[in-house]
Amino acid sequence: MGKQKNETVVLDRGHRSIELDYAELRRAVLVLRAVNHKLRQSIIDLLEENGKMTVTEIYIKLRLEQSVASQHLAILRKAGVVITERNGKYIYYSLSKERLSQISRLIEELAQ
Repeated sequence: MGKQKNETVVLDRGHRSIELDYAELRRAVLVLRAVNHKLRQSIIDLLEENGKMTVTEIYIKLRLEQSVASQHLAILRKAGVVITERNGKYIYYSLSKERLSQISRLIEELAQ
């Protein structure tokens, strides 16, 4: 029997307990798994430097096969790390600063 989406997880940190929303924790795990890959970290760094880019610009810059770049972008998109914006026939990828900030706050809370 799995956890329900509205359940909370309580972590005992000795002198204090941390109550976390289970659904939020699952999303954080998805993001951490997505960014825990050297190639995806390179894509994130590239998007950080350039703001927004097409898949073509990304695979040329990183010297990848187009299909490899697309697969890794799909993983990052599913985790909410990157967002897309269509402009004509082009799809631009950029970082979701809001999502990364949410995960950063969660990690900081867990690390205390």
